[in-house]
Amino acid sequence: MAETSATRPGPLAGVRVLDLTAMLAGPYATMLLADLGADVVKIEPPAGDTTRIVGPLRPGDDPEKALGGYFQSVNRGKGSVVLDLKTEEGKGRLIELVRAADVLVENYSAGVMERLGLDYEVLAAENPRLVYGALRGFGDHRSGASPYERWPALDVVAQAMGGFLSITGTEDGAPVKSGPGIGDIFPGALLALGIVSAVRHAERTGEGQFVDVAMYDAVLALCERMVYQHSMLGIVPRPEGNKHPLLSPFDILPTADGWIAVAAPQERLWHALVRTIGRPELAEDERFAGNATRARRSEEVRALIGPWFLERTTAEAVQALGGVVPVGPVNDAAAVFADPHVAAREMLVDVEQPGSAEPVTIVGSPMKLSRTPSSVRGRGPALGEDDVDVVLGRWGR
Repeated sequence: MAETSATRPGPLAGVRVLDLTAMLAGPYATMLLADLGADVVKIEPPAGDTTRIVGPLRPGDDPEKALGGYFQSVNRGKGSVVLDLKTEEGKGRLIELVRAADVLVENYSAGVMERLGLDYEVLAAENPRLVYGALRGFGDHRSGASPYERWPALDVVAQAMGGFLSITGTEDGAPVKSGPGIGDIFPGALLALGIVSAVRHAERTGEGQFVDVAMYDAVLALCERMVYQHSMLGIVPRPEGNKHPLLSPFDILPTADGWIAVAAPQERLWHALVRTIGRPELAEDERFAGNATRARRSEEVRALIGPWFLERTTAEAVQALGGVVPVGPVNDAAAVFADPHVAAREMLVDVEQPGSAEPVTIVGSPMKLSRTPSSVRGRGPALGEDDVDVVLGRWGR
């Protein structure tokens, strides 16, 4: 496993971030900033981020540290300061930090920061160069007042309303949500990109701004294909199982002992596939000439190439086709841990687990920069591990 690397400066070294987020979407955004080298300090209520106690915890882990796997994964490399923002003292200390910060990120429900007297306009008056990032289910009225603005939302709601569930699932079955929380993670990634862009602007001009991402909007953007299909063809796309409505072959096929992804829609790839599996005549068959034709006959394509895969293990099929056409095994977690690609790319990282001699493995950073590396910079923080005055001293205020 790769090790954490807090000493190598990332491209966001020197950027100071106040993280008022909880759960997954907001912390994922600030996790990306921390991986890129920003100094991210979580501002937590006295009880802490609610995911601290979600787990999982192994036997022997120290529950008092409240560093379950959920929290560790997306809060690695951050600090933690406890402030009760319902008190005048807590609000005052936050404003001290805001004056020294470059970025503040929050994912409270709409209106919470206004009720606390800590909304964007108040904080921007204290620090005009502040980049204020907000992530909510349906966005903020500053960017466009949604009729659902006050509705609470979690990942599965964003997947449903943004269109993802309408196009994901078996051809004749019920909608199927994604395994990972894409309704949280993709909005979080977009918020991080928006924040970095706004920081660049603030560095040039001294002007901060409000950066707003709605979970609904982000999932809709992720489902861009269904939008142009509806606009250009007048259809309402539905779940299609593992095949693709516009590309063929582009499928998940069963093997003798598992499943394999196969994608060969271009002619050169189609020809390479059918020749490798011993069906060269299909390269000359006019019924399957051109991707558009194959896409209309995708069930026939599957029936013709499928038996070759069923007669072989996943490893045998990958051995024959790897490097010839785009293929890959459907990996479970154990297979991912054993894959040499994952080790070579440092995509599994061990972090300290307080109270345990055994570290916890979390996913590494997929962003690889040659001069200013992105990396996991340490474990998640214990609740209140940092102090306001220490942070202000570090930030030069």
